[in-house]
Amino acid sequence: MRYMATYDLMETARNTNEWLGATARAMASYPVWGMVPNPAFNLLAAWGRVTERSFARMTSKPDWGIRTVVGEDGRDHLVDQERVVERPFGDLVRFHVRGRPEKARRVLLVAPMSGHYATLLRSTLASLLPDCEVWVTDWHNARDIPVSQGKFDIEDYTLYLAEFMREIGADSHVIAVCQPVPLALAAVALLAGEEPEAQPRSLTLIGGPIDPDANPTEVTDFGRRVTMGQLEHLALQRVGANYAGVGRMVYPGLMQLASFISMNLDRHSSAFSDKILESAKGTDSERDRFNRFYDEYLAVMDMTAEFYMSTVERIFKDREIARNAFTINGKHVDFGKITQVAVKVVEGENDDISAPGQCRAALDLLTGLPDSMKASHLEPGAGHYGIFAGKSWRTNIRPLVLDFIDVNSGLPGGRLAGAGYSSADLPEAVEAPGVEETEPGEGACVPV
Repeated sequence: MRYMATYDLMETARNTNEWLGATARAMASYPVWGMVPNPAFNLLAAWGRVTERSFARMTSKPDWGIRTVVGEDGRDHLVDQERVVERPFGDLVRFHVRGRPEKARRVLLVAPMSGHYATLLRSTLASLLPDCEVWVTDWHNARDIPVSQGKFDIEDYTLYLAEFMREIGADSHVIAVCQPVPLALAAVALLAGEEPEAQPRSLTLIGGPIDPDANPTEVTDFGRRVTMGQLEHLALQRVGANYAGVGRMVYPGLMQLASFISMNLDRHSSAFSDKILESAKGTDSERDRFNRFYDEYLAVMDMTAEFYMSTVERIFKDREIARNAFTINGKHVDFGKITQVAVKVVEGENDDISAPGQCRAALDLLTGLPDSMKASHLEPGAGHYGIFAGKSWRTNIRPLVLDFIDVNSGLPGGRLAGAGYSSADLPEAVEAPGVEETEPGEGACVPV
């Protein structure tokens, strides 16, 4: 499968399905069919609308869609996006709120690179903006990066994070969600060993695979079952001629999306069937729960082959992070050197992607950090998505994280000091249609 032809074949299949949907929608929507009392035409048009939109959205990066934030003065303040650091494989983006005093909490939100764009954390970021100055890692689609820009693996990813932390400054707090959890920990350890003055004040790790063997899941078992040779043969392809990254070896986003959907095929099939029926009846809407969820879920990005392969081999198979054996350019990154950065771990009781115990293993690696600077929280009944963007995040975890930030910033007042916001003021996260957020399998944040 390591050929441009197979990449182009997948893109051709996507494009063909989009065309079929558009054709069905157009043909079945002619007014003349209104003279024929047959619901089949409405159903065909509805199928076409849903199909066309579903396959079209796979090629576009979703917009952040964060326009305003309500300030403590009760007014809407415009939000600007500023690219503070621009690099070939990812940028550091600041969300600047106009016309309000700068907040004391300075937060770097580290987004996953796992097949979805950083906008997967839209609701997480929006919930932090009222109380924090927020920066986010905005990773680029590998298919759009020319081969001349070179490689990008987990070592490069870690170096990017260290650079972003330096840029924001030592008076900052890092929140890493899922896939980047072990690499964010490595970036802090790298700074602790080489530039202690650049370390952040705190690090919050949410549902990530520090030690995949601590509590194996279907995702971690997959990494054990296949060999690296099998993975290279079955998963990697070269970017086709339509994109700037033509010839680059990648793990395609469309293949990752197929993995996501196959994990919960019945759930997704039911959601699409219900949406088609609602569209045929005329009871759906443009921004309903289905469209808001799948506009994000179906928008996928390619990962560089070396990033995908090194993640599987070094994080899951060799457990370099769990064994404190991670190296960058041949130099050991020692987690025991973290002595000044407070670390909090957040896990979900029903997380089937990074099960409880996998993330908490980070605390055992921090041999140089006092117990008073370590904290952990297990959210009852929460699945993977709920611990960073669902109801559990909004009502329970977010206040605990902000409290942890305050305690380790020297800010008076503790939890949500001076914020004046309740969970009712926060943006609602969009969970998968037809299911509770506490059910497993909302979508993986680690490559599978």
